Amino acid sequence: MEQYNTELTVGMDLGNKKNEIYIMNSINGNPVETGSVLNDRVSIGNYFQRFIEPKKVRVVIEAGTHSPWIYHLLKDMGFEILVGNPRKLRMIWMSDNKNDQKDAEMLARIGRFDTRLLHPIQHRDMEAHKDLNIIKCRDALVSCRTNLVNTIRGLLKSQGIAVPSSSTDAFAKKIVSILPSELKPIFNGLIKTIEELTLKIKKFDKLITKVCEKKYPEATHLQQIKGVGPITSLTFILTLERHNRFKKSRDVGPFLGLVPKRDQSGNTDKQLSITKSGNSYLRSTLVSAAHYILGPFGEDCDLRRCGLQIAARGGKIAKRKAVVAVARKLAVLMHSLWKSGETYEPLRKSKNSRKNKQLNKAA
Repeated sequence: MEQYNTELTVGMDLGNKKNEIYIMNSINGNPVETGSVLNDRVSIGNYFQRFIEPKKVRVVIEAGTHSPWIYHLLKDMGFEILVGNPRKLRMIWMSDNKNDQKDAEMLARIGRFDTRLLHPIQHRDMEAHKDLNIIKCRDALVSCRTNLVNTIRGLLKSQGIAVPSSSTDAFAKKIVSILPSELKPIFNGLIKTIEELTLKIKKFDKLITKVCEKKYPEATHLQQIKGVGPITSLTFILTLERHNRFKKSRDVGPFLGLVPKRDQSGNTDKQLSITKSGNSYLRSTLVSAAHYILGPFGEDCDLRRCGLQIAARGGKIAKRKAVVAVARKLAVLMHSLWKSGETYEPLRKSKNSRKNKQLNKAA
Protein backbone atom coordinates (compact mmCIF):
# COMPACT_ATOMS: atom_id res chain seq x y z
CA MET A 1 0.00 0.00 0.00
CA GLU A 2 1.50 3.31 -1.11
CA GLN A 3 2.07 5.95 1.56
CA TYR A 4 1.81 9.72 1.22
CA ASN A 5 3.23 12.58 3.25
CA THR A 6 2.47 15.55 0.98
CA GLU A 7 -0.42 17.96 1.50
CA LEU A 8 -3.49 16.27 0.06
CA THR A 9 -7.24 16.78 -0.22
CA VAL A 10 -9.40 13.66 -0.07
CA GLY A 11 -13.00 13.65 -1.27
CA MET A 12 -15.06 10.73 0.03
CA ASP A 13 -18.58 10.03 -1.23
CA LEU A 14 -20.31 7.98 1.49
CA GLY A 15 -22.48 4.96 0.72
CA ASN A 16 -24.16 2.23 2.75
CA LYS A 17 -21.76 -0.52 1.67
CA LYS A 18 -18.71 1.28 0.30
CA ASN A 19 -17.30 4.78 -0.04
CA GLU A 20 -15.76 6.19 -3.22
CA ILE A 21 -12.51 8.12 -2.70
CA TYR A 22 -10.70 10.73 -4.79
CA ILE A 23 -7.27 11.93 -3.65
CA MET A 24 -5.72 15.06 -5.15
CA ASN A 25 -2.68 17.25 -4.60
CA SER A 26 -3.73 20.31 -2.58
CA ILE A 27 -1.09 22.50 -4.20
CA ASN A 28 -1.63 21.95 -7.94
CA GLY A 29 -4.99 20.12 -7.98
CA ASN A 30 -3.62 17.11 -9.86
CA PRO A 31 -5.25 13.72 -9.17
CA VAL A 32 -3.19 11.32 -7.05
CA GLU A 33 -5.39 8.26 -6.63
CA THR A 34 -8.98 7.06 -6.95
CA GLY A 35 -10.50 4.06 -5.27
CA SER A 36 -13.09 2.78 -2.83
CA VAL A 37 -13.21 1.44 0.71
CA LEU A 38 -15.78 -0.64 2.56
CA ASN A 39 -18.01 1.39 4.87
CA ASP A 40 -16.93 0.04 8.26
CA ARG A 41 -14.58 1.25 10.99
CA VAL A 42 -11.83 -1.30 10.39
CA SER A 43 -11.67 -0.82 6.61
CA ILE A 44 -11.71 2.99 6.79
CA GLY A 45 -9.15 3.01 9.62
CA ASN A 46 -6.80 0.71 7.67
CA TYR A 47 -7.18 2.73 4.47
CA PHE A 48 -6.30 6.07 6.08
CA GLN A 49 -3.26 4.67 7.89
CA ARG A 50 -1.33 5.16 4.63
CA PHE A 51 -1.10 8.90 5.30
CA ILE A 52 2.12 9.55 7.24
CA GLU A 53 1.16 13.06 8.37
CA PRO A 54 -2.63 13.20 8.90
CA LYS A 55 -2.49 16.89 9.86
CA LYS A 56 -1.50 17.72 6.27
CA VAL A 57 -4.48 15.85 4.83
CA ARG A 58 -7.93 17.41 4.44
CA VAL A 59 -10.85 14.95 4.14
CA VAL A 60 -14.15 16.21 2.73
CA ILE A 61 -17.44 14.32 3.11
CA GLU A 62 -21.15 15.15 2.94
CA ALA A 63 -23.49 15.08 5.93
CA GLY A 64 -25.57 11.91 6.07
CA THR A 65 -26.41 8.82 8.08
CA HIS A 66 -22.80 7.61 8.33
CA SER A 67 -21.04 10.96 8.51
CA PRO A 68 -21.10 11.36 12.36
CA TRP A 69 -19.09 8.24 13.21
CA ILE A 70 -16.75 8.65 10.21
CA TYR A 71 -16.18 12.28 11.23
CA HIS A 72 -15.16 11.29 14.77
CA LEU A 73 -13.08 8.31 13.58
CA LEU A 74 -10.95 10.38 11.19
CA LYS A 75 -10.76 13.36 13.55
CA ASP A 76 -9.37 11.11 16.29
CA MET A 77 -6.78 9.86 13.79
CA GLY A 78 -5.58 13.45 13.38
CA PHE A 79 -7.09 14.40 10.00
CA GLU A 80 -8.64 17.74 9.16
CA ILE A 81 -12.17 16.73 8.22
CA LEU A 82 -14.91 18.89 6.74
CA VAL A 83 -18.57 17.88 6.55
CA GLY A 84 -20.40 19.60 3.70
CA ASN A 85 -24.05 20.59 3.90
CA PRO A 86 -25.81 18.62 1.11
CA ARG A 87 -28.57 21.26 0.88
CA LYS A 88 -25.97 23.78 -0.27
CA LEU A 89 -24.02 21.56 -2.69
CA ARG A 90 -26.32 22.06 -5.66
CA MET A 91 -23.38 21.69 -8.08
CA ILE A 92 -23.09 18.04 -7.02
CA TRP A 93 -26.66 16.76 -6.94
CA MET A 94 -27.69 18.71 -10.08
CA SER A 95 -24.75 17.55 -12.19
CA ASP A 96 -25.56 16.22 -15.70
CA ASN A 97 -22.96 13.48 -15.29
CA LYS A 98 -23.48 12.32 -11.72
CA ASN A 99 -21.93 9.20 -10.21
CA ASP A 100 -20.27 8.35 -6.90
CA GLN A 101 -16.70 8.76 -8.17
CA LYS A 102 -17.54 12.16 -9.74
CA ASP A 103 -19.17 13.22 -6.46
CA ALA A 104 -15.99 12.31 -4.54
CA GLU A 105 -13.90 14.33 -7.01
CA MET A 106 -16.22 17.33 -6.74
CA LEU A 107 -16.04 17.24 -2.92
CA ALA A 108 -12.23 17.18 -3.09
CA ARG A 109 -12.07 20.09 -5.54
CA ILE A 110 -14.51 22.24 -3.56
CA GLY A 111 -12.59 21.45 -0.36
CA ARG A 112 -9.32 22.47 -2.02
CA PHE A 113 -10.71 25.61 -3.66
CA ASP A 114 -12.84 27.28 -0.95
CA THR A 115 -14.16 25.47 2.12
CA ARG A 116 -16.88 28.11 2.58
CA LEU A 117 -18.65 26.69 -0.49
CA LEU A 118 -19.22 23.50 1.52
CA HIS A 119 -21.18 25.45 4.17
CA PRO A 120 -19.53 23.00 6.60
CA ILE A 121 -21.49 21.68 9.54
CA GLN A 122 -20.09 20.45 12.84
CA HIS A 123 -21.17 17.09 14.21
CA ARG A 124 -21.86 16.99 17.91
CA ASP A 125 -19.67 14.86 20.16
CA MET A 126 -20.63 11.23 20.74
CA GLU A 127 -21.90 11.83 24.30
CA ALA A 128 -24.33 14.49 23.13
CA HIS A 129 -25.28 12.27 20.19
CA LYS A 130 -26.09 9.42 22.60
CA ASP A 131 -28.23 11.63 24.84
CA LEU A 132 -30.06 13.05 21.83
CA ASN A 133 -30.96 9.48 20.84
CA ILE A 134 -33.18 9.34 23.94
CA ILE A 135 -35.29 12.17 22.56
CA LYS A 136 -35.37 10.66 19.07
CA CYS A 137 -36.49 7.27 20.42
CA ARG A 138 -39.29 8.96 22.33
CA ASP A 139 -40.30 10.85 19.20
CA ALA A 140 -40.47 7.56 17.26
CA LEU A 141 -42.86 6.12 19.86
CA VAL A 142 -45.01 9.27 19.73
CA SER A 143 -45.22 9.00 15.93
CA CYS A 144 -46.30 5.34 16.16
CA ARG A 145 -48.97 6.19 18.73
CA THR A 146 -50.25 9.11 16.65
CA ASN A 147 -50.56 6.87 13.58
CA LEU A 148 -52.54 4.28 15.53
CA VAL A 149 -54.86 6.92 17.02
CA ASN A 150 -55.51 8.43 13.59
CA THR A 151 -56.14 4.97 12.14
CA ILE A 152 -58.80 4.20 14.75
CA ARG A 153 -60.43 7.59 14.33
CA GLY A 154 -60.56 7.20 10.55
CA LEU A 155 -61.98 3.67 10.63
CA LEU A 156 -64.70 4.54 13.15
CA LYS A 157 -65.61 7.75 11.34
CA SER A 158 -66.20 5.74 8.16
CA GLN A 159 -68.77 3.71 10.10
CA GLY A 160 -70.58 6.75 11.43
CA ILE A 161 -69.15 6.54 14.94
CA ALA A 162 -68.13 9.97 16.28
CA VAL A 163 -64.96 9.89 18.36
CA PRO A 164 -64.90 12.65 21.02
CA SER A 165 -61.86 14.87 21.20
CA SER A 166 -59.38 14.00 23.93
CA SER A 167 -55.70 14.09 24.76
CA THR A 168 -53.64 11.30 23.25
CA ASP A 169 -52.82 9.98 26.73
CA ALA A 170 -56.53 9.54 27.54
CA PHE A 171 -57.57 8.32 24.09
CA ALA A 172 -57.40 4.59 24.85
CA LYS A 173 -59.74 4.86 27.87
CA LYS A 174 -62.26 7.08 26.06
CA ILE A 175 -62.44 4.94 22.94
CA VAL A 176 -63.26 1.80 24.93
CA SER A 177 -66.35 3.48 26.41
CA ILE A 178 -67.87 4.32 22.99
CA LEU A 179 -66.73 1.28 21.02
CA PRO A 180 -69.61 -1.08 20.03
CA SER A 181 -69.24 -4.60 21.46
CA GLU A 182 -69.02 -6.19 17.99
CA LEU A 183 -65.98 -4.01 17.11
CA LYS A 184 -64.04 -4.52 20.35
CA PRO A 185 -62.34 -7.77 19.25
CA ILE A 186 -61.10 -5.97 16.12
CA PHE A 187 -59.76 -2.84 17.82
CA ASN A 188 -58.56 -4.31 21.14
CA GLY A 189 -55.09 -5.03 19.76
CA LEU A 190 -54.59 -1.45 18.60
CA ILE A 191 -55.96 0.00 21.84
CA LYS A 192 -53.63 -2.14 23.99
CA THR A 193 -50.69 -1.12 21.82
CA ILE A 194 -51.60 2.55 22.33
CA GLU A 195 -51.72 2.00 26.10
CA GLU A 196 -48.31 0.28 26.05
CA LEU A 197 -46.81 3.06 23.94
CA THR A 198 -48.19 5.67 26.35
CA LEU A 199 -46.48 3.95 29.29
CA LYS A 200 -43.18 3.75 27.41
CA ILE A 201 -43.41 7.42 26.41
CA LYS A 202 -43.93 8.39 30.06
CA LYS A 203 -40.81 6.41 31.00
CA PHE A 204 -38.84 8.33 28.39
CA ASP A 205 -40.25 11.60 29.77
CA LYS A 206 -38.92 10.72 33.24
CA LEU A 207 -35.56 9.73 31.77
CA ILE A 208 -35.26 13.01 29.85
CA THR A 209 -36.08 15.00 32.99
CA LYS A 210 -33.44 13.04 34.93
CA VAL A 211 -30.82 13.66 32.21
CA CYS A 212 -31.56 17.40 32.33
CA GLU A 213 -31.19 17.54 36.10
CA LYS A 214 -28.02 15.43 36.37
CA LYS A 215 -26.03 16.23 33.21
CA TYR A 216 -27.39 19.45 31.73
CA PRO A 217 -28.38 21.98 34.40
CA GLU A 218 -28.37 24.67 31.69
CA ALA A 219 -31.35 22.88 30.12
CA THR A 220 -33.20 23.09 33.43
CA HIS A 221 -32.33 26.80 33.56
CA LEU A 222 -34.08 27.36 30.20
CA GLN A 223 -37.28 25.82 31.54
CA GLN A 224 -37.96 29.08 33.39
CA ILE A 225 -39.78 30.09 30.20
CA LYS A 226 -43.34 28.81 30.42
CA GLY A 227 -43.86 26.66 27.33
CA VAL A 228 -40.30 25.32 27.27
CA GLY A 229 -40.18 21.85 28.78
CA PRO A 230 -37.41 19.26 29.25
CA ILE A 231 -37.63 18.01 25.64
CA THR A 232 -37.35 21.46 24.03
CA SER A 233 -34.62 22.70 26.37
CA LEU A 234 -32.51 19.52 26.17
CA THR A 235 -32.84 19.34 22.37
CA PHE A 236 -31.74 22.99 22.20
CA ILE A 237 -28.65 22.40 24.36
CA LEU A 238 -27.61 19.16 22.65
CA THR A 239 -28.10 20.53 19.14
CA LEU A 240 -26.16 23.75 19.69
CA GLU A 241 -23.73 22.12 22.18
CA ARG A 242 -21.85 25.35 23.00
CA HIS A 243 -23.33 28.80 23.40
CA ASN A 244 -20.07 30.42 22.25
CA ARG A 245 -20.35 28.94 18.75
CA PHE A 246 -22.51 32.02 17.99
CA LYS A 247 -21.15 35.52 18.47
CA LYS A 248 -24.65 36.94 18.77
CA SER A 249 -27.85 35.30 20.00
CA ARG A 250 -29.63 36.60 16.89
CA ASP A 251 -27.50 34.24 14.77
CA VAL A 252 -29.44 31.26 16.18
CA GLY A 253 -32.57 32.10 14.16
CA PRO A 254 -30.90 31.78 10.72
CA PHE A 255 -28.99 28.70 11.92
CA LEU A 256 -32.28 26.94 12.64
CA GLY A 257 -33.97 28.08 9.40
CA LEU A 258 -36.44 30.40 11.11
CA VAL A 259 -35.79 33.37 8.81
CA PRO A 260 -37.31 34.03 5.35
CA LYS A 261 -35.56 33.04 2.14
CA ARG A 262 -34.27 35.90 0.01
CA ASP A 263 -34.72 36.31 -3.74
CA GLN A 264 -33.85 39.89 -4.61
CA SER A 265 -32.96 41.17 -8.05
CA GLY A 266 -33.16 44.82 -9.12
CA ASN A 267 -36.39 46.31 -7.85
CA THR A 268 -37.88 42.88 -7.14
CA ASP A 269 -37.68 41.49 -3.60
CA LYS A 270 -40.04 38.53 -3.22
CA GLN A 271 -41.69 37.54 0.05
CA LEU A 272 -40.76 33.89 0.58
CA SER A 273 -41.22 31.24 3.25
CA ILE A 274 -38.58 30.43 5.87
CA THR A 275 -35.41 28.62 4.81
CA LYS A 276 -36.01 25.53 7.02
CA SER A 277 -32.28 24.91 7.17
CA GLY A 278 -30.60 23.44 10.23
CA ASN A 279 -32.05 20.87 12.61
CA SER A 280 -35.68 20.17 11.68
CA TYR A 281 -36.58 18.47 14.98
CA LEU A 282 -35.38 21.37 17.12
CA ARG A 283 -37.21 23.78 14.83
CA SER A 284 -40.44 21.78 15.28
CA THR A 285 -40.11 21.80 19.09
CA LEU A 286 -39.60 25.58 19.07
CA VAL A 287 -42.68 26.01 16.86
CA SER A 288 -44.70 23.81 19.25
CA ALA A 289 -43.53 25.95 22.16
CA ALA A 290 -44.54 29.07 20.22
CA HIS A 291 -48.05 27.64 19.70
CA TYR A 292 -48.32 27.12 23.47
CA ILE A 293 -47.07 30.65 24.23
CA LEU A 294 -49.66 32.11 21.86
CA GLY A 295 -52.39 29.71 23.00
CA PRO A 296 -54.98 30.07 25.77
CA PHE A 297 -52.63 28.76 28.47
CA GLY A 298 -49.64 30.93 27.59
CA GLU A 299 -48.61 33.45 30.24
CA ASP A 300 -48.44 37.18 29.62
CA CYS A 301 -44.89 37.87 28.42
CA ASP A 302 -42.96 39.84 25.81
CA LEU A 303 -42.98 36.88 23.43
CA ARG A 304 -46.76 36.49 23.63
CA ARG A 305 -47.41 40.23 23.21
CA CYS A 306 -45.17 40.38 20.16
CA GLY A 307 -46.86 37.35 18.58
CA LEU A 308 -50.38 38.58 19.26
CA GLN A 309 -49.50 41.95 17.76
CA ILE A 310 -48.42 40.25 14.51
CA ALA A 311 -51.44 37.92 14.51
CA ALA A 312 -53.77 40.92 14.95
CA ARG A 313 -53.03 41.94 11.36
CA GLY A 314 -55.60 39.31 10.43
CA GLY A 315 -55.80 36.14 8.35
CA LYS A 316 -54.11 32.75 8.46
CA ILE A 317 -50.87 34.10 7.01
CA ALA A 318 -50.54 36.61 9.86
CA LYS A 319 -51.08 33.83 12.42
CA ARG A 320 -48.43 31.62 10.78
CA LYS A 321 -46.01 34.56 10.72
CA ALA A 322 -46.72 35.18 14.40
CA VAL A 323 -45.87 31.57 15.30
CA VAL A 324 -42.61 31.65 13.31
CA ALA A 325 -41.66 35.04 14.77
CA VAL A 326 -42.26 33.82 18.33
CA ALA A 327 -40.30 30.62 17.64
CA ARG A 328 -37.37 32.65 16.32
CA LYS A 329 -37.45 35.10 19.24
CA LEU A 330 -37.74 32.16 21.63
CA ALA A 331 -34.57 30.61 20.19
CA VAL A 332 -32.75 33.94 20.61
CA LEU A 333 -34.04 34.30 24.18
CA MET A 334 -33.02 30.74 25.12
CA HIS A 335 -29.50 31.27 23.77
CA SER A 336 -29.22 34.58 25.62
CA LEU A 337 -30.32 33.01 28.94
CA TRP A 338 -27.96 30.08 28.39
CA LYS A 339 -25.06 32.43 27.68
CA SER A 340 -25.69 34.88 30.52
CA GLY A 341 -27.18 32.56 33.14
CA GLU A 342 -29.61 35.31 34.09
CA THR A 343 -33.05 34.82 35.61
CA TYR A 344 -35.85 34.99 33.06
CA GLU A 345 -38.12 38.04 33.27
CA PRO A 346 -41.31 37.50 31.20
CA LEU A 347 -42.04 41.24 30.78
CA ARG A 348 -38.50 42.63 30.80
CA LYS A 349 -38.80 44.43 27.47
CA SER A 350 -42.18 45.93 28.36
CA LYS A 351 -40.87 47.19 31.72
CA ASN A 352 -37.82 48.77 30.11
CA SER A 353 -40.02 50.42 27.48
CA ARG A 354 -42.30 51.84 30.20
CA LYS A 355 -39.31 53.19 32.14
CA ASN A 356 -37.91 54.87 29.04
CA LYS A 357 -41.24 56.56 28.38
CA GLN A 358 -41.38 57.83 31.95
CA LEU A 359 -37.82 59.17 31.72
CA ASN A 360 -38.61 60.94 28.44
CA LYS A 361 -41.68 62.58 29.98
CA ALA A 362 -39.66 63.68 32.98
CA ALA A 363 -37.00 65.17 30.72
